[in-house]
Amino acid sequence: MKNIKKIFAALLSLALILSLAACGATPETPAQTQNAEPSETEAPAPVETQTPEESAQPKVLDTELPVRVMTLNGTTGFGMASLMTDAEEGKASLNYVFSVETDASNVTAALASGECDIAALPTNAASALYNKTEGKVQVLALNTLGVLYLVSDGKDTIESFTDLDGKTVYVPAQNPSFIFSYLCQKNGVSVEIDNSFAQPAELNAAVTSGQVSLAVLPEPLLTVARSQNSELVVALDLTEEWDKVSTPSSLVQGCVVVRSAFAAEHPAELARFLEEYEASVALLSDDVAAAAQKIEATGLFAKAAVAEKAIPRCNLCFISGEDMKAQLSAFLEIMFETAPQSIGGKLPGDDFYCILK
Repeated sequence: MKNIKKIFAALLSLALILSLAACGATPETPAQTQNAEPSETEAPAPVETQTPEESAQPKVLDTELPVRVMTLNGTTGFGMASLMTDAEEGKASLNYVFSVETDASNVTAALASGECDIAALPTNAASALYNKTEGKVQVLALNTLGVLYLVSDGKDTIESFTDLDGKTVYVPAQNPSFIFSYLCQKNGVSVEIDNSFAQPAELNAAVTSGQVSLAVLPEPLLTVARSQNSELVVALDLTEEWDKVSTPSSLVQGCVVVRSAFAAEHPAELARFLEEYEASVALLSDDVAAAAQKIEATGLFAKAAVAEKAIPRCNLCFISGEDMKAQLSAFLEIMFETAPQSIGGKLPGDDFYCILK
């Protein structure tokens, strides 16, 4: 009889344990029972849960937050034209505050001081600013591939880099000069690179007046020069020449950057900006004439007619994510080998590339 009672008690205990396990609970030990507070004095804290649908919902946009965007006039800023127009007409979903600058140093200074959140810049300037500020800016997307062309007054026949051996070519200072120097090295030619006309606009005037015979000009200034001097000939497309001697599509000259703090604090707003900016860039190829009108109206370039002719040769684009990282890192590695000071003295780290998930 005693054995039957023991067996019955054991079965009851087993049943209790199994029922607790099925509910996700565990039986209390004597010590836990002794130390437990009375249920009347402490109610269990409610557990907040989200359904998969709720957790997948995007965060509500802060449409009142000022999103301060700066851009340079010219090709680097062309992709902003439609978005700037939408903002002026109250059609944009965010509270954008746009400004157009002619000097990249004004833009980099505003980013460094926190007076600007997002900006369009040359790629080398973006890298240099990242190094100078120890990672306070990140690149979001590429917006311009190669925009450089070798122009001739027609007196010399230039069909390849070989034809430039022993000649003098006038090139704007900084990035155009570094890029052209790299191409000369890769093609094994000896060329005297003259930076007497450091700014593209100065060189453009010298080219149109016939003061120089061979020069490297960026679009849209190339279109301006040819409209003023019909004798000028586009001898070489430096983007095509780059692709012959380096990783194809790695000549990337313009990008959009964001302050790292803004990216961390406002991911939803940043994602929306990228969506609207991508759509703005798409208009450049979808409706060139309309894009050119907006470019003039927003102060990104003086004449819509010139912009319309130049856009097809500006290699404007929108490239983000891993593709952006691959193309830009390839370009920066070449610039580091050619002119390390042009990108801030060292290659940026992986956190330079802002890849939204």
